[in-house]
Amino acid sequence: MTTSVPAGGPDDRPWQNTALAAEKRAELLLQAMTLAEKVAQLGSRWIGNDMAGQEEPAEEQLNVAPLQDVFAAGGSVSLEDASRNGLGHLTRVWGSVPLTAAEGVAEVVRQHRAVLAGSRLGVPALVHEECLTGFTTYGATVYPTALAWGATFDPELVQRMAAAIGRDMAAAGVHQGLSPVLDVVRDYRWGRVEESIGEDPYLVAMVGSAYVRGLQSAGVIATLKHFAGYSASRAGRNHGPVSIGRRELLDVILPTFETAIATAGAGSVMSSYSDLDGLPASADPWLFTELLREQWDFDGTVVSDYWAVPFLATMHRVVADADAAGALALTAGTDVELPDTVGFGEGLIERVKAGELSEDLIDRAARRLLLQKAQLGLLDPDWTPEASVRPDELDLDSAGNRELARELAERSIVLLDAGTALPLLGDDRPALRRVAVVGPCAGEPKTFMGCYAFPNHVLPRYPDRELGIEVPSAIDALRNELAGVQLVHEPGCQVTGEDRSGIAAAVDAAREADVCVAFVGDLSGLFGHGTSGEGCDAEDLRLPGVQAELLDQLLDTGTPVVVVLVTGRPYALGGIAERAAGLVQAFMPGQEGGAAIAGVLSGRVVPRGKLPVQIPRHIGGQPGTYLQPALGSVESAGISGLETVPLFPFGFGASYTTFAVGDLRLGATEITTDGEFTATVRVRNTGTRAGDEVVQLYLHDVVAQVARPLKLLTGFARVSLEPGAATDVTFRVAADRVAYTGPDLRRIVEAGDIEVLVGTSSADLPCRGTVRISGSTRVVGHDRTMVTPVELTAVTGAAGGV
Repeated sequence: MTTSVPAGGPDDRPWQNTALAAEKRAELLLQAMTLAEKVAQLGSRWIGNDMAGQEEPAEEQLNVAPLQDVFAAGGSVSLEDASRNGLGHLTRVWGSVPLTAAEGVAEVVRQHRAVLAGSRLGVPALVHEECLTGFTTYGATVYPTALAWGATFDPELVQRMAAAIGRDMAAAGVHQGLSPVLDVVRDYRWGRVEESIGEDPYLVAMVGSAYVRGLQSAGVIATLKHFAGYSASRAGRNHGPVSIGRRELLDVILPTFETAIATAGAGSVMSSYSDLDGLPASADPWLFTELLREQWDFDGTVVSDYWAVPFLATMHRVVADADAAGALALTAGTDVELPDTVGFGEGLIERVKAGELSEDLIDRAARRLLLQKAQLGLLDPDWTPEASVRPDELDLDSAGNRELARELAERSIVLLDAGTALPLLGDDRPALRRVAVVGPCAGEPKTFMGCYAFPNHVLPRYPDRELGIEVPSAIDALRNELAGVQLVHEPGCQVTGEDRSGIAAAVDAAREADVCVAFVGDLSGLFGHGTSGEGCDAEDLRLPGVQAELLDQLLDTGTPVVVVLVTGRPYALGGIAERAAGLVQAFMPGQEGGAAIAGVLSGRVVPRGKLPVQIPRHIGGQPGTYLQPALGSVESAGISGLETVPLFPFGFGASYTTFAVGDLRLGATEITTDGEFTATVRVRNTGTRAGDEVVQLYLHDVVAQVARPLKLLTGFARVSLEPGAATDVTFRVAADRVAYTGPDLRRIVEAGDIEVLVGTSSADLPCRGTVRISGSTRVVGHDRTMVTPVELTAVTGAAGGV
């Protein structure tokens, strides 16, 4: 559509004046807009969803977003028509179909030009993409999943990864990334466990906030998702109703988001599909206005999850149609509708004109988005589509990226039990002549990648395409690692299905080997096309398909069997762990995962990962999270016949060296409700190899007004030590860190005894002390202390012991 456009000077377009504050520029632009132009800023368009002008996918039903096939009707609207008054967002220009770097650059420019042609005021659209395991586009580095980030217990490393992802996205002309996922794991059966960082709010908050800082350091807006309660659905079913109470929401689910906003300045929040006690999140003004805006002072944008706005009508059925859904979501606090404009279109305009909707709500949302466009430089006078991309800097799978991916993978792999066989190589180990490498994950590199990695997310629609990146399989990595050792590869079975025809060959290979290494686990996918991932929820916690049968028969051979789990969730290992000669857990470690696992198996890499979720003993082991009060914990043994003790606890991870943690020193044994204390322990490497230990601080509120977890992670520190070396680890703990939501739903710090527990997992806490909190009960808010600072001091010479 062609309309008259102001000439473009500082007088005609004052919002382009870079000498003015971004807030002033956004306001000036808003004042210049018509109602239709303001509403257009609240919408988006997904070109590539309808596949127009692209090669046809092999299977239309392989959706990459929920009900994509149902809502693909938006594909009948051209980008030019969708942008006739401007546009808020361009959806997944890079992440919808396989594009080369050159094709991606050209497509970004083309879509921007289409938007500008329909914008009377020359306002560009903001480009957003997925980036959970790296930039979700063809040929980009695939990093480990978020659950693997949690296993590193290393926020600084995750921040470096996110900065690298952000640099690649910024060079590709992307302004906003739809990550990180800050949902706290509540049910291991949920398919999106792999996308989550772990089951502890503090771990999720620290690692997630680090990701936000890294991504936004590159000028890309981070989007916290899914706000809120998504992971607490009944029975772990995707999109299931959420029936948690307000206290659990406030104390377990929301602190991760609040911390990322308060400490990392996250620029965007994405709404959850869920309903909370019957009220859809997208329709809840308490969540998006009262809590997020008024209490937390969030000044970024709220974007809808894909089609969460029309879901209010089609799935939640709290309104009659998409227009009513748009009005309801806007009123609650959603600013921008993704991935296509369904509810935030003409219906909003008609309601404003009819006096049924205040134009102030339109202005409120548009102002927030225009402010971000000003901050990102999209309103600058020299901005052009061509200059928004930097082709010379586009190396989406650079050597630096791969090195980061390798470091993350190595640091995330958890040694559950070295057993009798690990490490495979060493001066004190028998010489290896023949190793059987079996299992469905041994030869399939896609098992290393999560559901938001491009090869698993989009490429299943294009089965003739190569992966676009080099991803060595486990067997390839072991061939490189175990030079001179004969390797025999037999998959035995597939990840899914009932085909047992290959088990006999795998068993024969194991019988004839010195050691058998069995790679079992998941193949991530979407909406039932995988064993892990979005919409791939599990009935129970047994290994998929006939993999458990394969393991049983391998373990019966008498050959030492090392079991490597490549999974997106924890699986029940009771009956397996006791018989295995070694046990290793890898939470989808990305494209460099094969070499990382091989290094751990050989002994070249000393394992450093810690469990961000517990490993259950039984297939029905729910709820699995360690965050249990006395009534739901091991202390309630005999009340129920269901086993509550995990096989391996939260925070656990073994090593090829040994550590001792002791000598707890409390800086004070009594503080006031607004005070703080220090807790110092000494950790020493008592083994023969350099390695890392993660020192973990837990607190227990001995008597509270509501049932509280027996222990709650409150601080952690990764310590790297040479053999014999020691370090003092000091945690500075504010009284705010024991705050909880009381009976009246206010967050309080009250008088009483707090147990201080320090060790190397939630079940190994040798250092124990008590701090008494005295004084009047104090109500705390968003300005409370949310982080426990840690200081490391090397112990020189032979000073002190453990």
